[in-house]
Amino acid sequence: MNANAPSPVPTPGFPTTVSPAASQAEWESWMASWYAVLRQPVRTGVSPLASESTPASVPAGSGTKPPHVLVFAPHPDDECIVGALPLRLRQEAGWRVTNIAVTLGSRQDRRAERWKELGAACDVLGFDLRLLAADGFEQVKPEAADARTPLWQQQVRLVAELLVAEKPALILVPHAGDGIPTHIGVHLLVSEALAQAKISTVFAHTEFWATQPSPTTLVETGQRDTALLVRALACHHGEIARNPYHLRLPAWMADNVRRGGELLAGPGEAPPDFAFGTLYRLTRWVDGVPAGELPNTHWCCDAALDPDALLGG
Repeated sequence: MNANAPSPVPTPGFPTTVSPAASQAEWESWMASWYAVLRQPVRTGVSPLASESTPASVPAGSGTKPPHVLVFAPHPDDECIVGALPLRLRQEAGWRVTNIAVTLGSRQDRRAERWKELGAACDVLGFDLRLLAADGFEQVKPEAADARTPLWQQQVRLVAELLVAEKPALILVPHAGDGIPTHIGVHLLVSEALAQAKISTVFAHTEFWATQPSPTTLVETGQRDTALLVRALACHHGEIARNPYHLRLPAWMADNVRRGGELLAGPGEAPPDFAFGTLYRLTRWVDGVPAGELPNTHWCCDAALDPDALLGG
């Protein structure tokens, strides 16, 4: 059994089933458990510990570097929200993961603090961390892409240089319609940089602010790894102080299973028996040009990820 598989012991206070014939009071008691989690006070001043997870090792004497994942995060916190796949690749296959902090948010007075919070979150997840400009990129918006501003073109060039230097086997980028301008801007930025870099890789389209119509891949996380993602997200103290969205992350991941199960398997089919999952759309790029989608797959956590099967290698 994989160490990341769901625990066979139900979480205390949350019944695994409620009879359809249960009374209104029983349903309200069940709902009260959820409500209690969502209404708990925000924790502040908590020093995150280093991750206890140990990545799988590359065989000694192989003489090869581990494959590299680049997570292009529009804001500090996105690395946690969409981090299920890179986390599992790091832990189960020994891949290296680097979070590229595309921006540090629009508020200049918060950027130093957000960088510190981001470092703590990446420490929890075991991700490397990198900025491509001293204060993060600016104006990563669709309007800047349309206007071909000098700043936009410079930032595209910097990303292209990174891609050429690192030659990642996988990149994570928001999908083209991910709801808010910076997420859409990051999609345009990295897509243009890929074309300039002319590298071959797999492009994992992520989602958060808006769903994508045709995901291809559902990645399960068990209780342990889901808790790790929430714990990392809780490092972003300033953001969760105004909106404790870390408490809702498991509900979002549960809904991904509801939606993704039938989208991947087909209408009317039974979804996989996952509690929590994250959806991606995987596309292959060859020499900087999109070359089609990878087949629909879902990946349970009772066995280690097979990167070759996952990425069509």
